Amino acid sequence: MGINHWPADERPREKLLQLGAARLSDAELLAIFLRVGVKGKNAVVLAQDLLAHYGGLRPLLNATQEDFCAYPGLGTAKYAQLQAVLEMAKRHLEAELLRGEALTSPEAAARYLKMQLRDLPHEVFALLLLDNQHRVLRYEALFRGTVDAASVYPREVVKLVLEHNAAAVILAHNHPSGIAEPSRADEQITQRLKQALQSVDVRILDHFVIGDGEPVSFAARGLL
Repeated sequence: MGINHWPADERPREKLLQLGAARLSDAELLAIFLRVGVKGKNAVVLAQDLLAHYGGLRPLLNATQEDFCAYPGLGTAKYAQLQAVLEMAKRHLEAELLRGEALTSPEAAARYLKMQLRDLPHEVFALLLLDNQHRVLRYEALFRGTVDAASVYPREVVKLVLEHNAAAVILAHNHPSGIAEPSRADEQITQRLKQALQSVDVRILDHFVIGDGEPVSFAARGLL
C-alpha cells in the first residue's frame, strides 16, 4: 500500500509536522528524504531495506558515491542531495557555535568538532581559533596523519594563531579507531603546545578527542 493511503498520523511527513522530527524513526526520516520508493516498495520500506543493507543510518550517510549509487532506487541525484544535507548540518552547527562564546558553550564546540572529525578514515589535528572574548574566529584542520598518528608541529600552530590574532584556542583530533581515550602521546603534545602558546600569551581552553561516542574533554579530565 502506498504511503498516501496510510492514516494521516502514520505518514512520515505528516507525523513530523505534527510531532516534530525527533519523534520519527531513522526509517521515517530517511523515507522523507527519499520521497518515493521503487516498484513493489514504498519509501518507508525502501528506507528500512537501506538501513538493514548498510547496517544503520550512519554507515549509509558515510557510503561512497559508488556504493550509494549502486543500490537500486538510488543514484547520483540522491547522492548529491544527501551530501548537500550533510554539509548544511555542518554549517548549521558552525553558525550555532559562531553565535556564542566557545568557552561558555563547550557542548556546541564538541558537537561541531564531532561533525567535522568523527567519520574521517585518517587522523586529523584541528583547531578552533578564538578572540579575546572567546568567540570563534576560524576552524582549521592543520595536520593530517595516518590511522595511527598525526605529526603536530608547535611552530605551525603558533604561526597560525599569530596570523589570525587569536587570543585562545580549542584543540581537537580524531581517533579513527573509534576509541576516544587520550593516549600518553596526546597528553604530551598538548603540554608542548601549551608551553609554545604561552610564549605568545595564548591559552588552550580545551582539547577534544573525537571517537565514536561522546568527545573526551581534556579540560573536564583535568589534563590541562
